[in-house]
Amino acid sequence: MSRLRLAPRAAELTAGFAAIRRELGLPETFPSVVLAEASAAAAAGPGGGARPDRTDVPLVTIDPPGSRDLDQAYFAERRGAGYRVSYAIADPGAFFAPGGALDAESRARGVTLYAPDRRVPLYPEELSEGAASLLAGSDRAAVLWTFDLDASAAVESVRVERATVRSRAQLDYPAVQRALDDGTAEEPLVLLREVGLLRQEAEVARGGVSLPTPAQEIVTSNGGYDLAFVAPLPVESWNAQVSLLTGMAAARIMLDGGVGLLRTMPPPDPRSVETLRRSAVALACEWPEGMAYPAFVRTLDPAAPAHAALLTVTTTLLRGAGYAAFDGAPPEVSEHSAIAAPYAHATAPLRRLADRFVSEVVLALSSGSPVPDWCRASLPELPGLMAAADRRERELDRAVLDYLEAAVLARRVGETFEAVVTDTDDKGGMVQVADPAVRARLMGSAPLGEKVRVRLREADVASRRVVFEPA
Repeated sequence: MSRLRLAPRAAELTAGFAAIRRELGLPETFPSVVLAEASAAAAAGPGGGARPDRTDVPLVTIDPPGSRDLDQAYFAERRGAGYRVSYAIADPGAFFAPGGALDAESRARGVTLYAPDRRVPLYPEELSEGAASLLAGSDRAAVLWTFDLDASAAVESVRVERATVRSRAQLDYPAVQRALDDGTAEEPLVLLREVGLLRQEAEVARGGVSLPTPAQEIVTSNGGYDLAFVAPLPVESWNAQVSLLTGMAAARIMLDGGVGLLRTMPPPDPRSVETLRRSAVALACEWPEGMAYPAFVRTLDPAAPAHAALLTVTTTLLRGAGYAAFDGAPPEVSEHSAIAAPYAHATAPLRRLADRFVSEVVLALSSGSPVPDWCRASLPELPGLMAAADRRERELDRAVLDYLEAAVLARRVGETFEAVVTDTDDKGGMVQVADPAVRARLMGSAPLGEKVRVRLREADVASRRVVFEPA
């Protein structure tokens, strides 16, 4: 779970995280043949022939503090009334040939998985945190996107190429936000804010919605544990808009070229929206009648605890997302409803398998070359591989959250809480508790949508089970 972290004094919870990984069958390390291939690839350097030298572009990376798997590097400058944005994406595929041990292992893993104490990476660290990572001060192989934008940050032209780049500095979100707030940020970072805000306006205009999901920190509290929400910084959203811009451009290139891999999502089903509405009632978040859910989400402030809790619930509306491969006619569903446009995963190839293939397709189509046979032949299997990876990610996230909710509530069995019934079934249903912000099973009947007082019947850390009953 990439947005769930441990405070130092909660380290004893790590035994539970390790048990969850074992239960889900997640690998602890890589097979020796994969490690050997990664080491050899890192030592040999990127293949694929000569690349244009773009080390004159003064790129920087902007990531959470301490990150080493750096997928993206950014630069922007003014271009008349508009902007030129350079966005370099890591190119792990340049380090190994299709059909080898690295390729097979990455297909089996699909994504990097995150628990609060450690991660299960897509590629060995020799590549993901070494030779393929866009670490500052070294020449790196990359897929370089260059966007010319008008004064409203709408796209006027796009260029994409394999290139050699060099990041000038490894920045982190808190430091960049401080520099922007106190007026000491250099112009490329000021332009990140300008472009990000303009792209957010464009998102609203086309009916899209971004979820500023807060991080959750596990902290010690009165001899037990609590979950504290940590709001994302504005710069994280502005940086995400550049990533979205790239994914939308990649989708457009592939649709125009008649081959590719899209990230798609149908509109949320009415039942999910109604569940979210009942959770809003439980958390005292006003949702005016007739307001569509994208507009409502934009009213939420992730710095407010109740809003932060609701934003975590809102992610359930995104669960219809999937991948659609095509070769010829476009897929029947080609849009991502939250983005309100066609979209592709293109900017995180060190952490997500699909992005490596999207880069290959886009590079070929942009240069007028045939899509490599090995890549084209792989497209039909990628939706299934990514669906399996997404399922493992959801299982890990759910198990970790269940475990932490049980740890938070373990000392409070028998206490009563205010809640709202958000779902019903033949076993009772689900309730959303306001404080702490926990969604759990209710044993016993209660009308859907009703505010109720519930008693905590069970909070078992070992089984990760939390159960309420009517008070």
